[in-house]
Amino acid sequence: MYGTIQSLHSYWAYIVLFVLILATFNAIYKSVSGKEYIAKDFRLSLFTLIVSHIQLLIGLLLYFVSPRLQLFSELGMGAIMKDSINRLYLIEHPFVNILAIALITIGYSKHKKKLTSGPKFKIIAMFYTLALILFLSRIPWDAWLS
Repeated sequence: MYGTIQSLHSYWAYIVLFVLILATFNAIYKSVSGKEYIAKDFRLSLFTLIVSHIQLLIGLLLYFVSPRLQLFSELGMGAIMKDSINRLYLIEHPFVNILAIALITIGYSKHKKKLTSGPKFKIIAMFYTLALILFLSRIPWDAWLS
């Protein structure tokens, strides 16, 4: 079960990154070029929100079925924080990615309250870019690309 959830989490991450990059660059481009906010832009930002929340649910499930979770009781927090691999998987990756998904959620919610295209795109561009940076900073690249 753990292996299946881990594979699903890894493959779904490609979808999340692709859609997030697409939504971010769409918002930046249309903000800079002064384009109008259309239904396609709304759907893209909403789809980004949805796929990122699905990834969060898969990630939380993976976290709680992970054999690494036992390390909290076996080693203690001090030993986990001293080991960079365990710290990445048990602390940094979950915390930073939850923060990134919170930024996506906040950006999506704030952009809906704006009435004109410029502010809508700026809000999405700002929050989604920050989320993208956070996601990219905490991906376990060694495990993900192998």
